[in-house]
Amino acid sequence: MAARTDLTEGPIGKNIIRLTLGMMIGMIGMVAFNLIDTYFVGQLGTTELAAMSFTFPVIMVANSIALGLGLGTSAVISRTIGSGDHDKVKKLTSNSLILGVLFVGIMMIIGFLTINPVFRMLGANEEMIILIRQYMTVWYIGVPFVVIPMMANNAMRAAGNTLIPSIVMMSSVLVNTVLDPLLIFGIGPFPRLELQGAAIATVIARMTTFIVALLMLRYKFDMLSFRIPHMDELIESWKKVLFIGIPAMINQFIPPISMGIVTRLVAGYGKEAIAGLGVSTRIEMFSLGPMMSLATVMIAFTGQNLGAQKFDRILKGAKFSNRTSLILGFFFFIVLSLFGRPIALFFNSDETVASVVVLYLSIVSVSYGSIGIAMSASSSFSALHKPYSAIFVNIVRMFVLLVPLALTGAYFAGLPGLFTGLCVSFLGGAYFSDMWLKKTLGKMAAGQAT
Repeated sequence: MAARTDLTEGPIGKNIIRLTLGMMIGMIGMVAFNLIDTYFVGQLGTTELAAMSFTFPVIMVANSIALGLGLGTSAVISRTIGSGDHDKVKKLTSNSLILGVLFVGIMMIIGFLTINPVFRMLGANEEMIILIRQYMTVWYIGVPFVVIPMMANNAMRAAGNTLIPSIVMMSSVLVNTVLDPLLIFGIGPFPRLELQGAAIATVIARMTTFIVALLMLRYKFDMLSFRIPHMDELIESWKKVLFIGIPAMINQFIPPISMGIVTRLVAGYGKEAIAGLGVSTRIEMFSLGPMMSLATVMIAFTGQNLGAQKFDRILKGAKFSNRTSLILGFFFFIVLSLFGRPIALFFNSDETVASVVVLYLSIVSVSYGSIGIAMSASSSFSALHKPYSAIFVNIVRMFVLLVPLALTGAYFAGLPGLFTGLCVSFLGGAYFSDMWLKKTLGKMAAGQAT
C-alpha cells in the first residue's frame, strides 16, 4: 500500500472499503487493548472490575481531547493534501504536534488534582476511590503517549493511509498483552501490582506507539519538519487546527458526559451492575470497531474531496458508508444475541454481572448500525469544516434524546428500561444526523454552483 492515496479519484466504494479494512486492524487492536485489560482485571474480582469501570468515562474525556485535536489535524491536513501543497502539509503536521504537547501538560495537571472529587461525583465509594487512585495516578503519567500518537496517526490517515497507523496501534496491543498478566498477578520476578499493574502496562504499551508513530510520520510519510517555526506561523497553524479541534473536543466530550450520567444511574443498582456495564461497553467498543473505522476513513475521504471541490462524490461516499454501517450493525446484533452469555462469563464468572451484560447487549445492539451512521456523519461535518454542525447534532442525540429517554426508562422499568432508552435514542439520533448532513452538503454544493 502506498504511503499516500488520492481519494478524489477512482471507485468510491472500493476506496472506502480498502481504507476501512486497513483501519479496522488498528481499531480492533485498540478495542482488544481494553478487552485484555478487562479480562485480566476481571480475574482479580468484581470490586476491582467495578473500580476500573468507573474510570471509563474519565478516560473517555482524555481521549476526547486527543480525538478532537486529531480530528482538527486530520481535517486541515487532508484538505491541504487535496490542494496539492506538500510543504504546507509538513508545517501543519509539525505545528499540530507542538500544540498537542501543550495540551498534554494541561491535561496532566488537571487530572492529578481532580481524581477524588470526579470519581465521588460518579458514585464511587471510598473503597473504590482507593483502587481508582492506584490506577489513574499512573494512567495520567502516560497521557503524552495517548495524545501525541493519536494526532500522528490521524495525520497519516489524512494522507489516505490507514494500514500503517493500524500497525502502530497493534504494537501497543502486543506489549500490553505481555505485560498485563506479569504486572497484575506478579508472575516470575515481577511484583504483584494488581490494578496498578494494569495501568503501568498500559503506559508502557502506549509509549511504544509514541515512538513508532513519530518514526513513521518522519521517515515513511515525510510529514515532519524539525526546523523551529516562527511564532506567527505556529499561531496560524494552531488557529486552523483549533477551528476544527476545539469544536471537535466539545463534540467528543458529549458522549463521555452522557456516559457519566448513565454510569451514575447504573451505580444505583450495585457494584455488579457497574461491573456489568464496564464489560458491556468494552464488548460494545469491539462490535462498533468496524463502524468506528468507517467513520474515521470518512474524514480523509471527505476532506480530500472538499479540497478538490467534489461535493457529489462526498454525498455518494456518505450513502455508501450508511449502507455499510447498517449491514455491519445487523451482523453484530445477531452474534451478540446468540453468544452474549458465554462472552460475558468469559470476562467475569459472577452470574449477576453476566446477566447485566446479556441484558445490555440484547437490547442496545439493535442500534449498532445506527450508531455507525451517526459517527460517520459527525466525522464528515468535521472534515467539511462545519464543526458546529457536529456539535449541534450530538447535543440533540445525547441531551435531547439519550439522557431523557434513559432517565424515563430507568424510572418506569429499571435497568431494562434504561437500556431500552439508550437504544431508542441511538436510532433517533442516526436519522437526525443523516438528515442534517445531507442538508449541509446540499447547501455547500449550491453555494459552489453560484
